[in-house]
Amino acid sequence: MAGKKWKALAAAGLLGLAAAGALAGCGGGASESGKMKVGVVQIVQHPALDDANKGFVDALEKRGLADRIEIDQQNAQGDQSNLRSIANRFVSGKYALIGAISTPAAQAMANATADIPIVCTAVTNYETAKLMKSEAAPDGNVTGTSDRGPTEKEVALIREIQPNARAIGIIYNSSEINSVIQAKHLHEICEPLGMSVKELTVNSINDIQQVAESFVGEVDAIYVPTDNVVASSIPTLMSVANANKIPVYGAEVGHVKNGVLASESISYYDIGYQAGEMAADILEGKKTVKDLPVETADKSKLYINKQEMELLGIQIPQSVLDRAEMI
Repeated sequence: MAGKKWKALAAAGLLGLAAAGALAGCGGGASESGKMKVGVVQIVQHPALDDANKGFVDALEKRGLADRIEIDQQNAQGDQSNLRSIANRFVSGKYALIGAISTPAAQAMANATADIPIVCTAVTNYETAKLMKSEAAPDGNVTGTSDRGPTEKEVALIREIQPNARAIGIIYNSSEINSVIQAKHLHEICEPLGMSVKELTVNSINDIQQVAESFVGEVDAIYVPTDNVVASSIPTLMSVANANKIPVYGAEVGHVKNGVLASESISYYDIGYQAGEMAADILEGKKTVKDLPVETADKSKLYINKQEMELLGIQIPQSVLDRAEMI
């Protein structure tokens, strides 16, 4: 009898180990509740990244994963040291997957682990950010969706609203590689059109008002890229621009909601949702990171801030108004 009892206990122990191994095989560490742990981190809070975050989580829930995963939401508040701490916690906790929102967040997570799958969104260019060699064929543990917007359409919009504009200002944080890429692209679009670009850079939100004042008398319009520092301080920028009647155009709809005149914008919710679906494929074991090329937004929409249009007293062509959504 004693031998049979021992064998039964041993068998039960082996079954327990097998069950634990199966759970680990689904993608890494589990919480005390037995759910897979998913870390979601964004560099800072502003409308675009918040929308991407919501889309990411909504996609996971719509795929029926809400009862199987435990999401740990983290915001670095614009601090690189916070990003490193968050990354270290995700790695030490053996999280099943990390969702990284913004280029700085993606870079910090990728620097911390080469093993945990990282699905990103709101990253402008994965190759330039050194997250992979080719967006068409991810070669590590990182993939996701890009927030590359239709800059050509943005410049065309400025020319439609301000046909006499000859100089465009762009303000951004030079430590954000995504912003550097956008500034370079703006030059490439404007120069063949005979338009000059004046670049001004900031290190923090505290620099924005003083730096923006350097645009006065120098530019006909200001363009705001998808820069996380500037996006966090649109009202400060607008106080300078409005005082000097300089129209400001944004790279995404969140800028318009915060006061800029207009934007031909992709949907950050949509690219977040796309990334969430990619993450769900990985968590369900249907695909690996290397099976998932980087995806981009397939459409954009024109938004105009009605209050800003009236404040500037600017006459926007009816052809533009007809295709715009007023905010």
